[in-house]
Amino acid sequence: MKWRVVDFEYWNAWMNMALDEAIGEAVKPGRSPPTIRFYGWDPSAVSIGCFQSLKDEVDLDACRREGVDCVRRRTGGGAVYHDKDGEITYSVIAPEEIMEKDINKAYSAICGWIIEALDVMEVPATFAPINDILVDGRKISGSAQTRRGGVFLQHGTLLYNVNPGKMFSVLKVGRTKISDKNISSFEERVTSILRHSRVSKDRVLQELRRSFTKGKEWEVHAYTGEEKERARQLVTERYSKQEWNFSR
Repeated sequence: MKWRVVDFEYWNAWMNMALDEAIGEAVKPGRSPPTIRFYGWDPSAVSIGCFQSLKDEVDLDACRREGVDCVRRRTGGGAVYHDKDGEITYSVIAPEEIMEKDINKAYSAICGWIIEALDVMEVPATFAPINDILVDGRKISGSAQTRRGGVFLQHGTLLYNVNPGKMFSVLKVGRTKISDKNISSFEERVTSILRHSRVSKDRVLQELRRSFTKGKEWEVHAYTGEEKERARQLVTERYSKQEWNFSR
């Protein structure tokens, strides 16, 4: 089966989540191939897991001051700050039958692709089950996964650069975890590629594409008109709606 790779593009938070869903809807009946997409967030945003409360997890006043958008994901997991300049995000969307059936093995496999790319750039990373990647004990990548209607989706972050102060100014949960663990500084929890290797973002994307496509038949291709039209519809009907984002 041939995979499609969609090279890095910036979208807003609502469109990023809508594209994942629209691609999944097209992958299910075979109108679109299994897809790997790389993307950024413009403007910067916070995404929360599908079971979380936006008011509990996010400092909404800080987001408004900083021009940071908010969106609820369809995947689980915690609140994540997506910095426009500091993060690369990926999604893997495919028929469920071609992916690992075991959730832990699926996380390990895809996180392994990220670790392989980091290794080439001399950033020594390790997998921390269930869904994190660490460098020197500090988080550099996290992922979330869902399987619905026979379609597999895993998406996750990779920190190219990090501003911990801004990250945790908008995340209430970040401050809670720091307090609970008696961690004295934000830098003790997270790290980024640029703290370990002076590589360009283009080089990182090149290595990610190489490792994500290793052993696969693939081609670079854009989103289809159907996917973009459906994504815009989903933005209007769901992802931009307060009823969705404040549903818990």
